[in-house]
Amino acid sequence: MEPTHPDLSIERQCDLLGLARSSYYYQPAPAKPEDLHLMRLLDEQYLRTPFYGSRRMTVWLQSQGYGVNRKRVQRLMQVMGLVGIAPDPGTSHSHPAHPVYPYLLRKLVIERPNQVWCSDITYVPMPVGFMYLMVIMDWFSRYVLAWELSNSLEVGFCLVTLERALARCQPEIFNSDQGAQFTSPAFTTRLEQAQVRISMDGRGRTFDNRHYRF
Repeated sequence: MEPTHPDLSIERQCDLLGLARSSYYYQPAPAKPEDLHLMRLLDEQYLRTPFYGSRRMTVWLQSQGYGVNRKRVQRLMQVMGLVGIAPDPGTSHSHPAHPVYPYLLRKLVIERPNQVWCSDITYVPMPVGFMYLMVIMDWFSRYVLAWELSNSLEVGFCLVTLERALARCQPEIFNSDQGAQFTSPAFTTRLEQAQVRISMDGRGRTFDNRHYRF
């Protein structure tokens, strides 16, 4: 977004990106210190027990003396992008108005660079607060092609990352989950313009996108 662009208004730029103007002007409220502390604990425990879902994380936090309920833990894990590594229907939600593409990697032998790129968004704790990290990686070489940090999950920073990666080279297939950022018209249209085939992990296929968790 360029607020001072001489030819394109903010409204037009939002339309081109598929971004609501209210989202552009939105300023996220800072996280509460107590929530940040709990998120750090959840992050550390997730590294030890990535198979813990919100129910077991709630029990664990309670055993550590924290009076939290499952609803709060679910909310914090959702903010962080943490999901227990076990089959669990409905853990990946796309925007209801966005198209979803088929999963193209089943039985595909990945044998060369730029055959398949993959992408994911993850939570990164900071000294104060947290950020979201999007990474695009070549599946064969495991080389990180581009990355970007953002304090919100709007599609804009994902497009910036994609443009940076496409400036280097171009894949045959781009694989992601069904998150609203990846299914947004702005994101999928850009891939189609580059003649890249789009692949998306199926709902309920827990391990589709766990191969490249960053």
